[in-house]
Amino acid sequence: MKTRMILIAAVIGILAGTRLPAHHSFAAQYDPSKAIRISGTLSKIEWTNPHTYFYVDVKDENGQVTTWGCEGAASGQLSRRGFKKGDVKIGDTIVIDGYRARDGSHLMDARRMTLADGRIVVGGSPGDGGPQ
Repeated sequence: MKTRMILIAAVIGILAGTRLPAHHSFAAQYDPSKAIRISGTLSKIEWTNPHTYFYVDVKDENGQVTTWGCEGAASGQLSRRGFKKGDVKIGDTIVIDGYRARDGSHLMDARRMTLADGRIVVGGSPGDGGPQ
């Protein structure tokens, strides 16, 4: 009995010290009143969970390039919607509709992506509190 209690206490101690990945709601990071559309060249893709990230280089009217981080749904969710890793590649021109980050950074919640071939993919995460 004493050994069992020590073992349980050790497991709880180890688990308590383990860092768990945090997930956030749409409203915690993005502003639903700040809809935005960007168009640019895909420069990087991160197929990670709980969200994918697409980085798009956007040129302004003066030719200045700004890289935007675009957060989409998890890779599994995108795959179930028919969007596969091979559908986009670095250098493709894409259009992203979404919502700006509350902190004003060049980060957005990607709700809709128009791919180079004209296909439209819904990139938001259902149930995250954001506009559908």
